[in-house]
This record gives sequence, C-alpha cells and structure tokens, in this order.
Amino acid sequence: MPWYNTALALLVVAIPSVVWADSPKSSANEGASTRSASTSRERPIEKVAGVVERKSSEASIAKGDITFDDLKFEIEKDAPFAKEALSQDVKRLDGIKVKLRGYILPSTLFKDTDISEFVLVRDNQECCFGPGAALFDCVIVEMLPGQTTDFVTRPVTVEGKFKIDTEKYKYPGGKGPRGATHFAIFKIDGMTVK
Repeated sequence: MPWYNTALALLVVAIPSVVWADSPKSSANEGASTRSASTSRERPIEKVAGVVERKSSEASIAKGDITFDDLKFEIEKDAPFAKEALSQDVKRLDGIKVKLRGYILPSTLFKDTDISEFVLVRDNQECCFGPGAALFDCVIVEMLPGQTTDFVTRPVTVEGKFKIDTEKYKYPGGKGPRGATHFAIFKIDGMTVK
C-alpha cells in the first residue's frame, strides 16, 4: 500500500467527526440530554426535511454528468460494507467517464498546490468523511500521471473514469471506528479538476 493511502487511512481515523451529532431541531424534539452518544451514532441515515434528492436524468448519465445523489445506496452510517448493498443504478456507473461536482476536503491534504490525490465530498458543511459519515458522500480522486490540482474552497468539477473499488479503501485490518469496514468505495481517476 503506498504511503499516501496509509496516511489517508490514518487521517480518517484521527479526524473528529461531527456528522453523528444531533441537529438542534432533533435535540429540541427528542431531549438530547437523555440520549446517549452511542444511540445517535447508530441511527440509520435519515432524510432531512426540505432536502430534495436530485438524481441525474438518463440523458445526463449518458453524457457522464452525475451527482452525489446518483451514488446513494442503502447502508447505515458506520455499517460494514457489503457489495450486495450497491444498487444497479450505482453499479452501472462503474468504469464510465464522469463529471462530478463537489468540494475538496481540506483535512485530507498535505499541501495546497500540485495535489495528485484528494477526497471529493458532497458539500462543505453538512457531510463528512470517515467515521460517522455516509459511505456514498465521498469519492477518492487520484489524478492521472502528470495531472494535479490546487486546493480551492469553492466547488470543483472532477472529470475522469469512475470506479467502484471495494478493496483499496478498507480500514487497516478491515475494521475501523464503530464497526465500519471501509472509509471509501468510490474512486475517480482524475483527468481534470475545474
């Protein structure tokens, strides 16, 4: 395993995660003081009121234009990953050239310029990477040889070949925090970042 994959895995374990924390709305409604932290960590991924899922149209997918909503499949946060959980809609993306818009996750970087590998996430405020995060809300981007990008705080569009890799991004030893087995399963061999 190259040093950067090991370093990335270690970062995942070390990065504090706040995704599992209760939202102010649910705390007010359910009494946060009576709920244990382990209970909130084990909750399934819930739909948030007012958030509209925006899957790509067939025409967009045919052109390779996808969104993070196209990567969703049934899995609870921090649950062990099983290949059988992947939907046919997700599986059909494997191996095609795509364009995916998201944010470069700064806590996974070792430098600001000439970046050859990074984590692309759905947004810059609500989602996370690693413990407590939805497995489908992040994509590892490995730039093709000779290609790099620089860190920016605005959204970027990554273009490249989408792959489902259920082996490379397992936690060391196959078991991570809270029982998760993988810190990522999606990858893009990045051609460009705009």
